[in-house]
Amino acid sequence: MVEIVSKPPLLGGRWQHALAGCRERLARDTAPLVTVEGRLTRMVGLTLEAVGCQLPVGGRCHILRQERLPVEAEVVGFAGERLFLMPIGDPRGLVPNAPVIPLRHGGRMAVGEALLGRVLDGGGRPLDDLGPLRATHRVSLEGQPINPLARQPIREPMDVGVAAINALLTIGRGQRMGLFAGSGVGKSVLLGMMTRYAKADVIVVGLIGERGREVQEFIENILGKEGLARSVVVATPADHSPLMRIHGAMLATSIAEYFRDQGKQVLLLMDSLTRFGHAQRELALAIGEPPATRGYPPSVFAKIPQLLERAGNGRSGSGSITAFYTVLTEGDDPNDPVADSARAILDGHIVLSRRLAEAGHYPAIDIEASISRVMSQITVPEHQQAAQQFKQIYSLYSQNQDLISVGAYSRGSDSRLDEAVDRQPQFRSFLQQDMSQSFSVKESLERLQQALKAKPAPKVAAPAINVGGASRQFNSGGYS
Repeated sequence: MVEIVSKPPLLGGRWQHALAGCRERLARDTAPLVTVEGRLTRMVGLTLEAVGCQLPVGGRCHILRQERLPVEAEVVGFAGERLFLMPIGDPRGLVPNAPVIPLRHGGRMAVGEALLGRVLDGGGRPLDDLGPLRATHRVSLEGQPINPLARQPIREPMDVGVAAINALLTIGRGQRMGLFAGSGVGKSVLLGMMTRYAKADVIVVGLIGERGREVQEFIENILGKEGLARSVVVATPADHSPLMRIHGAMLATSIAEYFRDQGKQVLLLMDSLTRFGHAQRELALAIGEPPATRGYPPSVFAKIPQLLERAGNGRSGSGSITAFYTVLTEGDDPNDPVADSARAILDGHIVLSRRLAEAGHYPAIDIEASISRVMSQITVPEHQQAAQQFKQIYSLYSQNQDLISVGAYSRGSDSRLDEAVDRQPQFRSFLQQDMSQSFSVKESLERLQQALKAKPAPKVAAPAINVGGASRQFNSGGYS
C-alpha cells in the first residue's frame, strides 16, 4: 500500500510578487478595507438614526438616495447600537432603510494660497463662479490645540483704521475681541471698516447664520476687489443646516490657523458668534440634550470656548490671528447667555449703543462700557494717561446728561462738569467717523490730543505719547 502525502505547492515568482505588493499596501495603509453598511431607520426633523454600522462621533457617511446624489451626514451622537446623524446637505429624497455607507476619511478641508479671493460654503465648496479650488493641503475642522505656554505674548498694537478704537481701545496683534450689539446698530458697518483698513496680510471672514443677501453686499460694497484679493470668505447663511453653520465657523478658523502657521498676520472676522451658539443649540436639542440656561444646552457653553481659544498668537516663529467676533445681544440684554459666556473668554469687548445709533452717532461705540484687556501691555503710560483722561471727562458728562437736558445744571457750580460740557462737541467729533475715512494709530492719537486741548475749555497739560519707539511731545501742529 502506497501512502500519498499532499504537499503545499511551492509559491512561484508570480505569487511571491503579489504577496509583496499586499504587504506594501498594508504598510502604506492604502489597502481597501471591508466596509460594513448600515441602514437608515428613523428621521425626525433633521436628526437621522442608523443601525448596522459603527462610526465615531464626528465621522462622516453617505446615505444613498434613488436617482440622486447621496447625502453626506456626520455622526453627532449614539445610543446603544443607534447612531445619531445630522445631514450636511439637503435630506430630501431619503427613504426608510436607505443604505448608510461609512466614509474612511472625512472632515478634512482643503486650504492654501489658492483660497485667497474665493467665497466658500461651510463644506469648503466654492460659491463663486471661479472654477474648482486648487488647494491641496488638508486640515481638520477641529484644529490642533496649542500649549498655552508655547503661545507668543501679545506685545504689538494693530492698526484697525478706526480712531476711537486705535486711541481708546487699542487692539494688539493676536487679541480676540467681541463686538457686542443689538440688531440694527451698525456692527456690520464697523466690521467692514476694519476689514477695509486693518493692517493684515490675510483676512478671513466668516458670515455665519446671517441674511443671505448680505453676502453679496459685503463682498461688493465693503470688501471690494482689492479687499477680496487678500481675503477668504466663508458664508453659511441662515437657511443652511445647523451642522453647516457650525462647520462654517470651524472652517473659517481652520483657514486662519493655516495662514497663521505660514507666518502671516491674519485678521479673522466672524459674524456672528451668537448664530454659532444657536446652531449648536439646535443640534444638541435635536439629539435629546436637555436645555439648561434659557434653553441653551450645556454643550453650547463647551463649544464656544473651543472655538475662541483657537484664535490668537501661535508658537514662536509663526504669525498671529487677531479675531473679532460679533455677539448679538438679544433684546439688547448684555447678560444674554452667549454674550456672558463670550465676555468671560475674550480679551476685551466693544459695545455698540442703540441710543447713540438712533442719535446718528456712528460708529456707535459706547466708550464707557467697552474695554481692551491688553491695552496696558501694548501702549506707553502717556498714551494710557491720555485715554484715561478722555474717558473720565466723557463719563462725567454722561452721568449728568439728564440734569443738563432738563436745565437743572447750573454753570459754575462744578468746574469739572463745566469742562466736560465745553469739550463735548470736540469729543463727539473725535468719536464719530465716516465709513470712507481711515485713521492710522498716529493720526488717531493726534486727534485725541486735539480733542483734549480743544477750546474754550481750560488748558490741560498734554502728555507725551510714544509712537514708533520715540517719545515726542504733541503740539497743535502734530508731533515735534
